[in-house]
Formats: sequence, C-alpha cells, structure tokens
Amino acid sequence: MPSRSEPAIVTVQLLRDWPLPEVAGAKDSRGTALIVGGSRHTPGAVLLAGVAALRAGAGVLQLAVEESTATALSIQVPEALVLDLPEPGQVLPDRLAELAGQASAVAIGPGLGDIDHAAALLRHVLAATRPETTVVLDAYALGALSKDPSLTADRPGSYVLTPNIDEARYLLGGDLDEDLTDVAVRIAQRYRAVVSLFGRIAEPDGRTWWEQTGGSGLGTSGSGDVRAGVVTGLLCRGAQPAQAACWAAYAHAGSAQRLAPRFGRIGFLAREIADEIPAVLAAV
Repeated sequence: MPSRSEPAIVTVQLLRDWPLPEVAGAKDSRGTALIVGGSRHTPGAVLLAGVAALRAGAGVLQLAVEESTATALSIQVPEALVLDLPEPGQVLPDRLAELAGQASAVAIGPGLGDIDHAAALLRHVLAATRPETTVVLDAYALGALSKDPSLTADRPGSYVLTPNIDEARYLLGGDLDEDLTDVAVRIAQRYRAVVSLFGRIAEPDGRTWWEQTGGSGLGTSGSGDVRAGVVTGLLCRGAQPAQAACWAAYAHAGSAQRLAPRFGRIGFLAREIADEIPAVLAAV
C-alpha cells in the first residue's frame, strides 16, 4: 500500500473552498435520487434515506421497496414516486431498471434484510445505470459486495460505500485496525470506491479527510440511513463522490450539534437529524 499523508480535517473553511455546484431552475436541475431497499420489516430505512436526500437538495425522489410496504410508504412520503418490488427470490421488474437508468444518483441497501436479495438488486440496478451515475452502497448491499466484489467490478463507474464498523469488518474480511482512517483507505483501495466510515472519508488514491465533530448521539437507529441519503442527495446536485461524502459527514454531525441543546447529546431521532440538514448546509 502506498504511503499516505495525514487526513485533511473537514472544516467550514475546507467546505467553502470546495463549494457544492450551484443549482437553479426547476426540480430536474437538482437531479433524481433513487433509493432501493426496505424489507417488509424495515421500510422506514428507505423513508429516512429518501427524506434526507430531499433535505440535501435532490430535486426528484424515487423509492423502490417491497410490495407489502409500498402503499404505506407512498402516503408517508407524498413527495416521492414509490415503486413496489416483489418479495425476495422473484423476478425484478423492468420498471426498476428503467428508473435506475434515469437516476442521477442511486442508493442501494437501506432496510434490506437478505444478502441474496441485495445481490440480486445490485445486479439488476447496476446493469441499468449509466456510467456517470454514482451509486451509494449501504447496509446489506455492503454485505453482498463483501461476498462478491465482482458486483461492482463488472460495472465501471463511481461508487460511495457508507459502512458502519461491522460492515467495514465484513468488507475487509477480518479484524480492523484501531486507525479508522487506514481502514477506510484499505476498503477504498480494495473496492475502488470512495468510503465514508465514522467520519473518515477515503479515496482509492489514498487521499483522506476526517470530520471530527460527530458525537455519540449519531449512534442511533436509522442514523446511517440518513447519512447515505444525504450523500445521495448531494450527488444529485452534481457533487463529486468524495466531495459529497465530506459535505454529508459535516452535515450529519452538524445536525446532531443543532439538536443537542434541545435533547442533550443523545436521545434525538434519526428523522430529526434529517430535518436539520438544510440549515447546516445553508450555514456553510
């Protein structure tokens, strides 16, 4: 592995020197986000990721979830087109491939509960996405990738991986070093993707960043889904993969800081984190 320099600390000034693309005009100018996931028992993960993508600035939102939860989700997120997917093991619809081919950014994994189903969704979606479309892999999609790296290797393009510590362990196939920046670099180089891990962001070429202000309150159910959604929304706006990951890490942590005076360092909910995203981005 080539030597690397110390990570750049993600600060307001760093982000101001790395501004997000300007957006103007109709919703189509801010891109279309497609979020694929949501098993029968965890459809809320897709809701959180989808709302976070909109809060981060995506113009159009499309969600793909199991048929048993699609109607309820379409009511909970009236801003979105909701596609119903068959139960695991059944043939995936052509409509999913059509939506993937039109999307500006795609996130796969939030709320999925089956590795084989996640792998099938990955194959189906990646076969349809354009090479310039960045794909965000989260949760069970990362588990599927750890078992079969060819899932992404067979489709040239850009990827952002958003693992938690356990998922990072699966991706590397063993115990982790204490240096999470080094862990993020190793994953990035193994899978040729940008990696966002616990505030550490790494590119395959070894460049790294570190968002240091995230507190323990971010360790709450659904928080990772929000982070993946923010990355997806920023990609829709035209951000580059590493840029989207750095801005998302800052917005994720900054939202927790805004919530702390009301709820304390812990106790706020992932849905509340998503609601604070626009204010944090606007303040940069």
